[in-house]
Amino acid sequence: MNETNNTGVLKQIPVFYTPKMVANFSSFSPSAGKPARVVGAWQRLGLPIEIIDFEPVSADQFKMVHNPGYVDRVLSCEVNNGFKNKLPEVAASLHYTSGSMLAAAREAIRNGRVASAPCSGFHHARFFSGFGFCTFNGLMVTAMVLKAEGLVDQVGILDFDMHDGDGTEELILQHHAESWVEHYTAGREYEAAFQADDFLSRIRERVEEMRDCDVILYQAGADPHINDPFGGFLTTEQLRERDRLVFEAAHSLGIPIAWNLAGGYQEDKGGGIQAVLDIHNNTMIECVAVYQEQG
Repeated sequence: MNETNNTGVLKQIPVFYTPKMVANFSSFSPSAGKPARVVGAWQRLGLPIEIIDFEPVSADQFKMVHNPGYVDRVLSCEVNNGFKNKLPEVAASLHYTSGSMLAAAREAIRNGRVASAPCSGFHHARFFSGFGFCTFNGLMVTAMVLKAEGLVDQVGILDFDMHDGDGTEELILQHHAESWVEHYTAGREYEAAFQADDFLSRIRERVEEMRDCDVILYQAGADPHINDPFGGFLTTEQLRERDRLVFEAAHSLGIPIAWNLAGGYQEDKGGGIQAVLDIHNNTMIECVAVYQEQG
């Protein structure tokens, strides 16, 4: 497991990845296959990361958040998953995408700093259904399991994906009434380029609002990029600035942070997703800059 040196600097950024997170998918979204591409990109750049295996989330842990019948039907491929298909390989991967988020949160709490979960597909998942490439809400699964394990009193969910975290909000307010979960979703307020400066100027404030949380679950989405087909208000440079500001604020306040990839849908002419990979590369670069270089 990742340790710190005698100055308190992480030797490597813990990344919770397994090929079992990856699925052959039948969808416009690249999310089911994205973990392998992103981790491969980080390795090719020579970034100081440590790949760590982890335990999958169980069906019973999904049922802590979602309707048990819905969970069973998805996992048995009787109803569509969030990608609008019933592929067994996608169903099998769901245990590991949420498992990655949970493992990263546990490690961030343990090391007191940061960990990464290279996964996507959480914040639109509701109690009875999936939607928008999201099947199970790994953010809320992580929060509920951490609470049950006695690892947290308060959890922050900082959702900087392009879109409204409506599934997370429904689960908090309508089904679990969890006042101990502090949730902010930028997709409810920001959608246009003229709002970019305001968004960036308020990031420190957003993180400070979670100062009493034992861990922040951060959705570092690539889809707010101005060229994303589902996005639209930040440039590549502004997204990198977003991530730097989040990590610097969490670091200075001493709040552990576990971050994931969330959305990102740009394709190049050959069908690749290099623009998305560039954004996720920048997130890790800024994570390294804050937690390795600053100590």
